[in-house]
Amino acid sequence: MAQTTNDIKNGSVLNLDGQLWTVLKFQHVKPGKGPAFVRTTIKNVLSGKIVDKTFNAGMKMEFETVDNRTLQYSYEDGDNYVFMDMTTYDQIMVPKNLVDSKFLLEGTDCIVSFHDGTPLSVELPASVILTVTHTEPGLQGNRSNAGTKPATVETGAEIQVPLFINEGERVKVNTTDGSYLGREN
Repeated sequence: MAQTTNDIKNGSVLNLDGQLWTVLKFQHVKPGKGPAFVRTTIKNVLSGKIVDKTFNAGMKMEFETVDNRTLQYSYEDGDNYVFMDMTTYDQIMVPKNLVDSKFLLEGTDCIVSFHDGTPLSVELPASVILTVTHTEPGLQGNRSNAGTKPATVETGAEIQVPLFINEGERVKVNTTDGSYLGREN
């Protein structure tokens, strides 16, 4: 459906030259002299590339509808990950290149974006709780944030944890940057 640049909002998906772009930020600018314009920061849905783009106010453009669904990760199958829709129990194949699997664990609920039935992206929860499978033994008395050590979690990812964390402990991990957020309560 054709709309104008006046309809742009954060999260809108635009079709520019056959590619889908998500609006991260927008600003409607009306300078004292000259025509108004819309300054945007947009992200390519498939490649993840982020660019700044300016449009003339009132310019016609194509908006696309993107369906966001919460699906649960089930298992790996060849070049795909299989997610299950917990309301219909449909199994949906998502190509591996769309998923950052460093912190993906069976049973994790993720938000999968679809356009015309094709998966576009997979968003992991902000944090996950994982078990430490390997790290050097904890040192007694190290209870401050003075230092960190490498630890491998059950998904195989390596993160930095405080010196007092031992193997077998469950820790909360930020999925965007892999940082340690604390022990499981």
